[in-house]
Amino acid sequence: MKPKALDLFCCAGGAGTGLARAGYDVTGVDVRLQPRYPFRFILSDALFILEGKNPICQLRDFDLIWASPPCQHYTMYARNLGTADNHPDLIGPVRDLLVASGKPYIIENVVGAPLRNTTMLCGTMFGLKILRHRLFETSFQIPVLTLSCNHKGDEIPVYGNGTPQWHRKRFGRNVHVAEQREVMGIDWMTRAELTESIPPAYAEWLGKHALAAPAPTINRLANTP
Repeated sequence: MKPKALDLFCCAGGAGTGLARAGYDVTGVDVRLQPRYPFRFILSDALFILEGKNPICQLRDFDLIWASPPCQHYTMYARNLGTADNHPDLIGPVRDLLVASGKPYIIENVVGAPLRNTTMLCGTMFGLKILRHRLFETSFQIPVLTLSCNHKGDEIPVYGNGTPQWHRKRFGRNVHVAEQREVMGIDWMTRAELTESIPPAYAEWLGKHALAAPAPTINRLANTP
């Protein structure tokens, strides 16, 4: 049987797809309906599941827990506008519940988020033509990172509600959603869903490292600042 992964705050399934490619049987959870999520889906508040309040989804049934709490509180955009406090700050509560579960976990968020013992991944590390840096906190040791960014200046932007002004100046045009899907390695999402996703390549790489991690290392780093 395949190991089972729980994909919390799953949105439309970028991370879930990567975990499936790594060999996991994936179940997604989100507080909003996700009609294009490609795996088993449970409509629920992720915190209810972490707190054991949802009887149809129990943490004990999973071998790995992935969590992508909302990132808006931690973005540079929100900090610059002074609107960060208008958005939930969930990384601390999510981490505490994941540590208490005793399960291997991965927390994903934007650069600037208060994650610990982080690994930073970028699309260019995987041959993708996208500059999308994301941080990952893992309860297991990640080997020394041998991947490196390879920015060439022609990466496709995938954020916001369209093409940022500085990219329009660089490209001389707007970026089409088909291009964004191609560089993300995702062919089923809307533009809005793409902006909330990560390339599946990130989760596939991390999921494989989780499978290879020795059991005694699990949660060893969890409480290290």
